[in-house]
Amino acid sequence: MVRMGPDVPLLNEYKQEFFWKRFPQTVLGGPRFKLGYCAPPYVYVNQAVLFLTPWLFGGIGTLLCQLQLLQELYAAVLSGILMFAAAAGVQALALHAARRSGTVVERLDAPNNLVDEEEVEFTQCISPETVRFIAPGKRFGLNVVLHTVLAGVLCGLGTWYVFLGRLTALYGSTGASLVVFVLSWVTLCVAEYSLIVNTAAETATFQAQDTYEITPLTRPLYVFIFIAVDLADRFSHAVPELQLASQTLHVVFVFLPLLWALGVLPPLDALLLWGMEQVLVFGLGGSPMSSNIRLLFMCAVSFGVAVCNYFIPSSLGVVLFSTSAGFLLSLDLSQVATLCRRQRTSFRDHRVHSGGSPSFPLTSFGWSLGCRELLLFSSLLAAATAEAGLLHHFIGSAQSQVLVTGPRGPVSYLLIILFSLCWALREIQGAYVVAGMFLNPLYPKGMSNVQSFKQKSKGLHIAAAIRRVLLYLVSPFAMVAFLSMDESLQSLHSVTVSMGLTRAFRAVWQSSEDALLQMVVVILVRLAAGGKTLPGWDALGTGVQLLLVGLLMDRLGQFLGKLKFTLTVLVTSWTEKKQRRQSAGTLLALNASLWPLVLAVVTLSALLSAPLLPLFTLPIFLVGFPRPQRSWPGPVGTACPCPDSVFYQQMSGSLASALRTAFASGSLGSVAPGSHFLGRFQDRMVWIMILERGYGYCTVNIKGLELQETSCHTVEARRVDEVFEAAFERPERLGFTQGFNLHWGNALTPCAALAVRVYSDARNVLSGIIDSHDNLRKLQEDFMKALTWLLLRHCVQRQKGLLWSSEVGSTVGGVKSQSSQLAQTTCNPPSEAVVVESNMSSLRFRQDSSSLTSFGDWSDEDDLFGPQPARRTVALVTAEAQRGHAAPQTGASLPGSVEMDSLFENMALSALQPLQPLGLSIGMPAVDRGRNSEVLRESPHLNFSCPQSEAFNLPPVWRTAPLLPSRLLSLRPLFPEEWFRFSLGRFGLAAQGEPLEDMTKALKEDEVLKELHVKVALSCLISVGAESAFTSPSYIYRLYCGDVPWTEGLDWLSSSKELYQLTLQAFRFSFKLLFDQASLGPMESPEELFSTLEEYERDWYIGLATERGWHDSVLQEKPFLFSLGHDLTMGTYTGRVLSLQEQLVQVGRLNGEGVRGQWANLSWELLYATNDDEERYSIQAHPFMLRNLTVQAADPPLGYPIYSSAPLHFPCF
Repeated sequence: MVRMGPDVPLLNEYKQEFFWKRFPQTVLGGPRFKLGYCAPPYVYVNQAVLFLTPWLFGGIGTLLCQLQLLQELYAAVLSGILMFAAAAGVQALALHAARRSGTVVERLDAPNNLVDEEEVEFTQCISPETVRFIAPGKRFGLNVVLHTVLAGVLCGLGTWYVFLGRLTALYGSTGASLVVFVLSWVTLCVAEYSLIVNTAAETATFQAQDTYEITPLTRPLYVFIFIAVDLADRFSHAVPELQLASQTLHVVFVFLPLLWALGVLPPLDALLLWGMEQVLVFGLGGSPMSSNIRLLFMCAVSFGVAVCNYFIPSSLGVVLFSTSAGFLLSLDLSQVATLCRRQRTSFRDHRVHSGGSPSFPLTSFGWSLGCRELLLFSSLLAAATAEAGLLHHFIGSAQSQVLVTGPRGPVSYLLIILFSLCWALREIQGAYVVAGMFLNPLYPKGMSNVQSFKQKSKGLHIAAAIRRVLLYLVSPFAMVAFLSMDESLQSLHSVTVSMGLTRAFRAVWQSSEDALLQMVVVILVRLAAGGKTLPGWDALGTGVQLLLVGLLMDRLGQFLGKLKFTLTVLVTSWTEKKQRRQSAGTLLALNASLWPLVLAVVTLSALLSAPLLPLFTLPIFLVGFPRPQRSWPGPVGTACPCPDSVFYQQMSGSLASALRTAFASGSLGSVAPGSHFLGRFQDRMVWIMILERGYGYCTVNIKGLELQETSCHTVEARRVDEVFEAAFERPERLGFTQGFNLHWGNALTPCAALAVRVYSDARNVLSGIIDSHDNLRKLQEDFMKALTWLLLRHCVQRQKGLLWSSEVGSTVGGVKSQSSQLAQTTCNPPSEAVVVESNMSSLRFRQDSSSLTSFGDWSDEDDLFGPQPARRTVALVTAEAQRGHAAPQTGASLPGSVEMDSLFENMALSALQPLQPLGLSIGMPAVDRGRNSEVLRESPHLNFSCPQSEAFNLPPVWRTAPLLPSRLLSLRPLFPEEWFRFSLGRFGLAAQGEPLEDMTKALKEDEVLKELHVKVALSCLISVGAESAFTSPSYIYRLYCGDVPWTEGLDWLSSSKELYQLTLQAFRFSFKLLFDQASLGPMESPEELFSTLEEYERDWYIGLATERGWHDSVLQEKPFLFSLGHDLTMGTYTGRVLSLQEQLVQVGRLNGEGVRGQWANLSWELLYATNDDEERYSIQAHPFMLRNLTVQAADPPLGYPIYSSAPLHFPCF
């Protein structure tokens, strides 16, 4: 963020103008009377005529009915026919205009959105441009027919709905009826216009795109719902409830345009999903689902169970069927087929697919559907069914109505005791107690060591185990016993009783903790009444009582969460200086003076289970439209991936395993679908959302937030750290004031610390290491030792058949340097290898001009004078003139030297050939490098003195470097002979498998084998330009990145990709040796160096963070990773070390209502107001609401999490 603070505009000037053009269109249902530019009067007149057309046709029908020329029904039919004809005419005219213009009207988001921003040139009253502006038409032919028919039906039924005679009969007052009549026709005109002429952008937008034109049906649907209630009242026989509902809805009908404009009423898709979810949870005892398909399927099955209960004639049959069906439906049945097919590797496969790794024991209970799980579930089902059937048969029919003296008395007291124990054992598991207000004195202090934390938590683990037994094994059977003896089972064939019993028997297993609380509340109400009868309450039956208590407690919990969120927004808008806008005082005064209205808004949003929408996150509160608990319409698992996403993928499986234990123990509190948690470790933020919950399982979505922290992200992350430190890093003894949660008003309440296997990221500035002359001189020696070791290791692996083919190996990895972007690949190499790829495109050009040596396409990256412009080589100019001449030997530029631009446009002077004295090159014969008599020519077959030396033979192509023997001979002292013999002896044992001293001695004394490795190693040394000691950090960095400058032998080295990869890997190993020795001291012996290189090969990935191998190594959970980086802004080189270890991830609970409210504002602000400004006020940092983090965690395209897992199902026993 560039700008922060309260002065950031809510909407920029352009968006303000756009909003004030769009909002009147939304209020009126589609007419555009404010365009922002001059338009002919007939544009406005045509829209006004079309808007009033339904009122005109309805008025004709009403007039004929009032004059008693037609009956009400026939008058309504006449109005409908006239409207149908007008709608058909409008659609035909729109289709004709579209054909004349030769274009197809596309309406994906809101219809004709471009007209809101583009000026239209009008020529005539009914020209194609005018018609398309007023009535854009429909995308699909089916919608043309459907919407036209619905327009006629809507006008006809609407006319019947608002007849003056009907209104007078309802209210008994002509004046009131006339007012309702006029305003009701405004509502009908708004609905008709949006259906048939032009649909306005709705403030209640759920989908980002209206692909199938569902939005035009939204307003007519609500009109039809009101009409349906009135028709039911008309044709019923004087039902007082229906008459009262009709009177009330006729008044509400008048305010429908206001409700549509404020976005209170949901669109059709959100209404359908929200309705199914509410019925499934509160009517049928289920849980919100993780996908729309699961929700639809579970609703259908659960409704079928309720219907079966209604038709079962025997009460014993109802008890047995409800108990078994409730238990089975509370299990994660959708995973049965997957678990059976995958058996023990089900979650492992999922983790590999999603990028994680199985860091938890797959043999633990519940991860797969095996014999133990089937035996447990079968035993529980049989025991519960037998208990319910026996108790109902022998006790249920002969029970007393008095709870204290009846058979249910002991069970009732047992339930109260169980609830008290479970609640107490859950409270002591977390960092805070009593709704997060006070620190838990029993929770372990200090988070420095994972092992000590686990040791201190043993007592809590024992309490958690007792709680699991009580909650998952004892409580369900006690609740089944209580329900089996209920007197309402004698009143069968009642819709309410059937639904109540279906819900009660299922909630026992689906949400045992909530069901236990609800049952205790019902018991306490009966105990408080004593022996007295509560007529209205007792007549409902236990099932319906539990349904009402569950609904009331859910709405009460939402009300308290929304009220806390409201107070946070109000108070921090003034107390936080960076949130205090100029209008803060005015808004606070308005909220204080209108507090009953604010409280009503909070209450209404809680009753509707709708988010409380703070407009622009200011203390201006509206009721958002009801939507499912997931808040977003798309499938779970959408993200905006980046290279850092791999760290969240790696930790997702281990985090799921830790969450499983935390959910089962209760350390995260009461976990219900829709709950949100935030985890923090180093620079990583994990957002956890509970999708569904059942008996013994839980489904979550894990999101990862960006690691490159912006200023807003940093402010909120710092506050998150402060909140967690206050909870977990506290002294041993606390007083009352110190034990109070000073961050209670924050949206985040710390819960627990979870042990998770994650990568710890450490970054070091290499100043003093990479630029030390002593270290650089040692680098050449270490490079030769590492290369010798890798060549021998290559031979051993080839002997054992562990190598992959060169074709595969050449396409495994990818290296990105600063001067070239190299190809990324998808194959996964063996874990023992580091495979890189050179810049082949530039090498091909260099091969074509092999007589030209040039460094012109690269420059030193010390950045002493800022970024250098791209340079092109002189080869494009002088390639023909230089062909056939010997290539001069050119080394790297001197440290600190500056390349100056030559007269050849943008070329570096180092790219030009050196000047030769006059006459020296005239008449001299051309030299052909390929036929130089000094270049060594060898036979592919070598005569080794030891038969076992053949195992360490190198490919013939590796011995054909086009280098002069005299040059190799001059570098002969650089080869580490003692190290070669030592490594050969160690590898010889590994290759032969027999510790024969004579064989090892013969290998070491084989001069032919030694000279072979000498030649190959020195050829590689020359080819990468390392024949002289390294002096430039930039050269080392380029070599580490694989961007090898052109040298005489580079073409030969690049032609053999395996050798090139080994050479580059050797250089990276040598740099890691330099890094370790500079930090920990030099190697004491060859044995230590050998073991260190073995550790590099086995436990380390040494490369670049941009390589595919880095990504794969993280997912494979390599113990350590190392990369070298260059900070261009600071001009420093950095070393990055990742180490995999078990660390404590601090997890806290977020205010779910605050999250839903901010997401509702985000949806309104981006989808309706189109306020996508990256510096808008509603995305600025807010330390209490965590506004920036909450926006990031939203599903794309509105949010931008860098990782989002598919729904993760895991057991919670």
